[in-house]
Amino acid sequence: MKKRLQQTWDLESIFPGGSHSPELAAFLDSLEKEANELRAAVQAANVPANLEEAKSLENILSLLEKCTAMTSEAGAFVGCLAAQDQNDKKAVQLSGRVTAIRANLQSVIAKFNNLLRGIEDTLWEAWTSTEKVSPLKFILNESRDLAREKMNPELESLALELAIDGYHGWGNFYDTIVSKIQIPFEENGKTEILSAGQAFNKLHNPNREVRQEMFEKWEQAWTDSEDYCADTLNHLAGFRLKLYANRGWEDALKEPLAINRMSHETLDTMWAVIQDTKPVLVEYLNRKAKLLGLDGLTWTDVEAPIRTSVSKITYDEAAETIVEQFSKFSPKLAEFSQMAFDKSWIEAEDRPGKRPGGFCTSFKVSDQTRIFMTFGGTVSNVSTLAHELGHAYHQHLMRGLPVLNQSYAMNVAETASTFAEMIVADALVKAAKDEEEKLALLEEKIQNSVTFFMNIHARFLFETRFYNKRKEGLLNAAEISELMEEAQKQAYCEALSSYHPHFWASKLHFYSTGVPFYNFPYTFGFMFSTGLYVLAQQEGSTFADKYDALLRDTGIMTVEELAKKHLDVDLTKRDFWQSAADMCVSDIQQFLRMTDHLA
Repeated sequence: MKKRLQQTWDLESIFPGGSHSPELAAFLDSLEKEANELRAAVQAANVPANLEEAKSLENILSLLEKCTAMTSEAGAFVGCLAAQDQNDKKAVQLSGRVTAIRANLQSVIAKFNNLLRGIEDTLWEAWTSTEKVSPLKFILNESRDLAREKMNPELESLALELAIDGYHGWGNFYDTIVSKIQIPFEENGKTEILSAGQAFNKLHNPNREVRQEMFEKWEQAWTDSEDYCADTLNHLAGFRLKLYANRGWEDALKEPLAINRMSHETLDTMWAVIQDTKPVLVEYLNRKAKLLGLDGLTWTDVEAPIRTSVSKITYDEAAETIVEQFSKFSPKLAEFSQMAFDKSWIEAEDRPGKRPGGFCTSFKVSDQTRIFMTFGGTVSNVSTLAHELGHAYHQHLMRGLPVLNQSYAMNVAETASTFAEMIVADALVKAAKDEEEKLALLEEKIQNSVTFFMNIHARFLFETRFYNKRKEGLLNAAEISELMEEAQKQAYCEALSSYHPHFWASKLHFYSTGVPFYNFPYTFGFMFSTGLYVLAQQEGSTFADKYDALLRDTGIMTVEELAKKHLDVDLTKRDFWQSAADMCVSDIQQFLRMTDHLA
């Protein structure tokens, strides 16, 4: 009999003992020592006047890479501890310590970047062209250019230090809020107290009565916490806006676009193509409402399956399906994923106390990854699992590169994950055993288009408007909810009969201090990966190697450069984006044809 896969992850092989691990404590002590050594080296350094003096900065680069890797390791581990058990108070303390270390490291980096911006251009070109430094040329150029647009290093360092208990402190407060969310729910004659993660899964239950009942409880739970959430969101935005103002940045999108290494022109072109595609999505939503016997879809109906007799999928079945479908595109991707299952790199168990959502995190010292989710046996859970394995494979491909070159942006990270998800979804549709199964799987695939074209667009519209309003002063919870609902109505073209006013309160992404505007990169990733998938269909088996090469370059190029080098396309033009949108439209048109007789 085949051994069942373990659904809890292995963290012991990284730091045994969890949040009370002596090895972790020693690692953090070592990290702080290395960070202090880096700080001392930067403070002692001067702007070089010749190539020999410039070469003395290479010791700083080595220390910086080491500290970056160690901070990643510590942050990933502590993040895993906090996610697997929201009642782990020690993990919260450790998270605060790691946040402080990271902020101090950023402060040192700000000072180092100020040294870089002071180097004369001819000397800079000579130094960054040397054998040892040239592999880091893109990153160093990027850091130097950005430093020239910021405040002086003393003020940047002060801002980063104040951010520990201010900006990042407010961001971490979301974890405290969500850990207190407890929702009573009666099922099979028994009332259970559900965590936010468990309750969220109920919102996707095939049974409409279950969804509707849970949605009312979900909205009420977040209404009860709305003042805490409003305070948190107001102060996060306030910090960012004040920092931007002191840097002379008028556009709130300047930083997120820089972080994602993309131009405003590319972003605008992508949204324009999506906006032009929305009428067919509205047609799909209206057809779905008819199939469900409804006058219009509510918020929780949008992702509901059109049939309620969907069988549960076991974790082992999901793993087998994913590996099988990955192997048809890339044996390397399949082998890596099988290893992740076999080595228990995935936390999937459905149990109380876990944080909601899913993520993949990288351990750059251990050269491993870990995946977090709560597997409830739905097709959507299978998609999430494939999605996170795509992230993990991306990081796997970065092995052997300089640590500083492994820092790829969120938008291209979401490309790898969404591409992996698409492989599984498309293969399952094509392999469906009958029309009913094909329709259900096709509809599940179309949900991605709705999510990225409408749901994510609503988040983008909301956050853009929230920041504009926040410049005028604090917003109360009711005003924020109103902004959220207005954005949802616009993004969904008023196609729904009800919306989710407290979505802003419940969604972790709005509280992220690592990536402001944690929304449009998802849509970029979906559209970019869909465009890649179109090319993969055209080019066949040779595309897998091109795909790997593209992912390995994601840390050292803008997205426009990446697309030009590996795909020979211009992302500021509509053509590539249109090819992606056309594939989504094709799925919807197939769905409409298949359901003509049912409507």
